[in-house]
Amino acid sequence: MKWCFKQGDKVKFISATEDQIRWRSFNDPRKVLVKDKIYEIESVEVHHWYTKIKLVNVEGYFNSVHFVLALTD
Repeated sequence: MKWCFKQGDKVKFISATEDQIRWRSFNDPRKVLVKDKIYEIESVEVHHWYTKIKLVNVEGYFNSVHFVLALTD
């Protein structure tokens, strides 16, 4: 399945490991996000091996592997 997050999508923070955070020097989402909470994407940077996400009203940039697309009505 091919997919990519985009600006305005709602995503749910699921988890983060030390290796995921250290890779490419992403910010640690465990310090600022709440597990299973829904956030809105402000911007997305797609690279060959990773995708960097900026969330609305949240400081930092996060690896997309920390999120799943939220099912909203």
